[in-house]
Amino acid sequence: NNWFAYFTFQVARLIEFSGLLHCCYPVQMIFAKLSGQPLESKDAPRTTGQTIFFWFRVLMSTVILAFSFAVTLSALFQEKTTMWEGVPPVVSVILFFAFMAVVGMLEGMQIAFFAVAKMSESERAKSKWAKKTCDCLFEGDGRNLPGFMIGRQMCVTLCFFIVARVTSVKIEEGESNIFGVPEGLQGFFNTGLLGALITTIAASITWQLVASAFPMAFLSTPLTFILLKFCLFLEWTGLCQGAWVVARVHRKLAKFKRDEVYVGSAEERAIRSVESSEFNKDESYHVEAGHMYPGVPVMPPNMKKRQQTVEDIEELERDLRTHQNDVANRLVHLEATKATLMAEKNKSNDAGA
Repeated sequence: NNWFAYFTFQVARLIEFSGLLHCCYPVQMIFAKLSGQPLESKDAPRTTGQTIFFWFRVLMSTVILAFSFAVTLSALFQEKTTMWEGVPPVVSVILFFAFMAVVGMLEGMQIAFFAVAKMSESERAKSKWAKKTCDCLFEGDGRNLPGFMIGRQMCVTLCFFIVARVTSVKIEEGESNIFGVPEGLQGFFNTGLLGALITTIAASITWQLVASAFPMAFLSTPLTFILLKFCLFLEWTGLCQGAWVVARVHRKLAKFKRDEVYVGSAEERAIRSVESSEFNKDESYHVEAGHMYPGVPVMPPNMKKRQQTVEDIEELERDLRTHQNDVANRLVHLEATKATLMAEKNKSNDAGA
């Protein structure tokens, strides 16, 4: 709820409109078809011109991605990257795809975790590894979910430390350029933007689309459980414990409040969903193929009750009282504005009479 978030959103829309990442949309369509669930959109059907423009950007994005792979792999096999000396090109290629796969798994895991949070325990128990993963993720007071997010970011950073070495093109003095291109174009290759495009599409967006379409299948592998444990271990080391402190300070400065202040507790929302069919319609989210998981992620209803301390309750009480005062002040202001407008309206009516 700030202008910077709006600015970021508009920049993201501009990047999407450029078409650089449009080759992800056919992946979305393919997985939607495989899952047997049609893609749903509130947008009006595309016109002929819009359809042509859309598929032109898909083709352009696909060509750019293929060219990016060609440049990166060519540089790898010619040993013209910033990869450490002595590492064979074949090993570099294996590391490149292996670490991209790990990053992709981590990107997809966060989407799948939010999706299964709305599933019942019986649904999650259909797969042994999915059950083990969810039991670990949601045990206790649910701290493992934000803990995973911290460990996940640490793991992604470690992986990109290697991937950046592999994808960064570096031409030594006297060496020929990649594909014999001019110096200006080679300078563009050297910026690493082609590698960034590859990792964005092949190690991020594509995996997120797969996870959003098939969350249970995504979690039903031992690799997911192993990566979850590894991320929790990274968080446990304490290397990024400062993130908890920064988050708390940010919360104080920005005056963030708990969700309970605005939408009530999970129990209150459950009662309202039963009493109000309209509320139930809005709140009962379903995971659709090719769509990111909608809504605010919540812990499963059968998760163990959060262990609240007296300090937690007192802090929530202060937030609720502050919010209550804000609402009361707002109502007073609205009443004053309303009285002023009514007086002006009556005065205008009297003058007209």
